[in-house]
Amino acid sequence: MDAAALPPFTVDVPDEAVEDLRRRLRATRWPEPETVEDWSQGVPLGYLQDLCTYWAEGYDWSARQARLDAVPQVLPEVDGLPIHLLHARSPHEGALPLVLTHGWPGSVFEFLDVLGPLTDPEDPRDAFSVVVPSLPGFGWSGKPTAPGWGLARTADAWAEVMTRLGYDRFGAQGGDIGSFVSANLAARHPDRVVGIHLNMVVTGPPEGRTEFSEREQRALERERHYRAVDAAYNQQQRTRPQTLGYGLTDSPAGQCAWILEKFWSWTDTGGDPVGVLGADRILDHVSTYWFTRSATSSARMYWEMAQAPAERTPTVRVPIGVSQFPSEIFSPPREWAQVQFPDLRLWREHERGGHFAAMEQPEVLVDDVREFFRPLR
Repeated sequence: MDAAALPPFTVDVPDEAVEDLRRRLRATRWPEPETVEDWSQGVPLGYLQDLCTYWAEGYDWSARQARLDAVPQVLPEVDGLPIHLLHARSPHEGALPLVLTHGWPGSVFEFLDVLGPLTDPEDPRDAFSVVVPSLPGFGWSGKPTAPGWGLARTADAWAEVMTRLGYDRFGAQGGDIGSFVSANLAARHPDRVVGIHLNMVVTGPPEGRTEFSEREQRALERERHYRAVDAAYNQQQRTRPQTLGYGLTDSPAGQCAWILEKFWSWTDTGGDPVGVLGADRILDHVSTYWFTRSATSSARMYWEMAQAPAERTPTVRVPIGVSQFPSEIFSPPREWAQVQFPDLRLWREHERGGHFAAMEQPEVLVDDVREFFRPLR
């Protein structure tokens, strides 16, 4: 199929929707402040109020929207569902197609800073033509109206999208939910996927292991911390996404807090995600969920994953590379990952960065992606 025949798309949020957001923010009914002096009870009241004040009075959605619309976008329908995607073609002949997949609470905004370096590098032999889809129920993709849009079906949709764009062979990269989708894409379409690169791997120790090295102990402790104090959002979204969605869809301050907490917990920002990443870049994601009313439909992906847990750990036999960052949710050692990914060819453990690698450490991520895919072209 001629890629030019796919329906073009432009993000165009009406001015009335922006004004409605500002009105709601100004009318927020706030709770009392936390009784501690840190984030141990959740997002501190003053921190959230400062960000929401900026969202209402200073954040320029039209300018942020223009950044997104500077990248060509299409909206093909796959299996009855519209799939929104950015399509940044490389100017270099022979560029390797690469599909980048975000997770929650991210969006396609995550990858804007890596598109230029990936598509137009100094060495044309490292060039990629990049496709960045919005997950089903996320952003400007359609919202499923029936169960079944889990990881495997999403991976099959990505394969179909790449076919329609004219790409037979391609690579895949992702973190968070995007890592699971990328793994399923490789496991289900190994004849087309030349390799995958992940910046999050979720796996436990080999079965029967009772003694652990210091490095393995750190991995186990990190997972215990996540399960004990950081996974409440996961349990809610995988069990009762519909209930959660009413409040988040009605209250922008609530939606902001729900997402901001994860930028605090999962980024390498010293406890100040707004100060380090910038309010605009965080609000790009929050605004995407708000304007598309996708709090419920995005949370429902966790419900889908809970219905098919085996889709989270497919055995992948194509080449794989992994970049691990210190503030990532999970930090398994290479030996554990090798069980699920036997053809593990690149493993990097970096000293800085966290869950949102393309935002936090774009140059490092691009370097690793180039190095991994260089022999696979």
